[in-house]
Amino acid sequence: MINRYEVIETNEMIEKENLDVRTITLGISLLDCIDSDLQKLNDKIYHKIYEAAKDLVSTGEEISREFGIPIVNKRISVTPIALIGGAACKTVEDFASIALTLDSVAKEVGVNFIGGYSALVSKGMTPADELLIRSIPLALSTTERVCSSVNVGSTKTGINMDAVKLMGEMILQTAEYTKEADSLGCAKLVVFCNAPDDNPFMAGAFHGVTEADKIINVGVSGPGVVKTALEKVRGENFEVLCETIKKTAFKVTRVGQLVAQEASKMLNVPFGIVDLSLAPTPAIGDSVADILCEIGLEYAGAPGTTAALALLNDQVKKGGVMASSYVGGLSGAFIPVSEDQGMIDAVVAGALTLEKLEAMTCVCSVGLDMIAIPGDTKATTISGIIADEMAIGMVNQKTTAVRLIPVIGKGVGETVEFGGLLGYAPIMPVNQFSCDAFVNRGGRIPAPIHSFKN
Repeated sequence: MINRYEVIETNEMIEKENLDVRTITLGISLLDCIDSDLQKLNDKIYHKIYEAAKDLVSTGEEISREFGIPIVNKRISVTPIALIGGAACKTVEDFASIALTLDSVAKEVGVNFIGGYSALVSKGMTPADELLIRSIPLALSTTERVCSSVNVGSTKTGINMDAVKLMGEMILQTAEYTKEADSLGCAKLVVFCNAPDDNPFMAGAFHGVTEADKIINVGVSGPGVVKTALEKVRGENFEVLCETIKKTAFKVTRVGQLVAQEASKMLNVPFGIVDLSLAPTPAIGDSVADILCEIGLEYAGAPGTTAALALLNDQVKKGGVMASSYVGGLSGAFIPVSEDQGMIDAVVAGALTLEKLEAMTCVCSVGLDMIAIPGDTKATTISGIIADEMAIGMVNQKTTAVRLIPVIGKGVGETVEFGGLLGYAPIMPVNQFSCDAFVNRGGRIPAPIHSFKN
């Protein structure tokens, strides 16, 4: 049980250190909505989501009031739409109509985002998969709340380089379609290797086909809490540092567990997982980069950054798994550039480059996240960056992801403003040497030798 002292301590974390429940996400299976008639399919999807999620926002607000815990976002994830729309969708526009339905019902029930406009193509693409992927630019440019993800690789299957090449083109096309909003559509599109089924964080959330009909997943975040705790042990050795991070992560996860259990009970929906991810915001004091500086670096990106991030990520996971039997999703440290003021400062100071960020993704939770690049970057260059990140995930048996934003009309040295939780970002330089011949080979990079564990 959570005792009185823990409640007082948690309240201080909320009031002074930016502790929040970042998201309560309702996962909904749409498998029983499949229909060969497009209109019937859209009607079924709308009604299934509406009936399941109509009380989600009010429930979140009631829990927030009762426990005094901010629940920043209420979200929905659905079964990957490539699987649901395959029988009915014959054109890009057909698939995009489902995106409009998702957007409409998300607005109706009042959630911030709906994820699952997705395809799982780590080994190959069906015609429906390819059609959905080609519809992403249209879907994201005509909706507000829809988030899209494509899983193009895994440790078990290797990397689908045909899909990697296509995603480079689709990211650039999405940027072009949403150029009036500084290519904002790309902020709602993520490319995965080893995507988890139970991720409550956008833009990569979808409801896995192995999940129950409905599930509640909660994502907690507390970079400010960890930084404040580390300030109290400044100058101590690594053993003390690790213990402090681990204990703090335990307390933060307990908050998520409490919220998840209450939401599950009130909505009569099974509890899935708590995702303990240190997900920063643009708010001062809510930064993963600031934690790295507190550990002893002048800026994120300085020598020692990868080691410090590895330590942080590991201790966060160790603390979390002691607090809940159902820790899942990504759970660790996110290192987005635009959403983290400390990361932005490091880029501006010249301490942090795309190559250093790639090295850091070997040991963090996700990957190259919310990085603005010049709008004239070639599609093949974007595909090459994706391939590098997918290889890190495949070989290291971890989830990696890429969320790049080629900002049309802007170049290195300029800044792009996304607003809200998405923050702002300096445009980062990209290696200009060509990888065209590599990306254009086609086919699949095979799974690594250590994938054979049957």
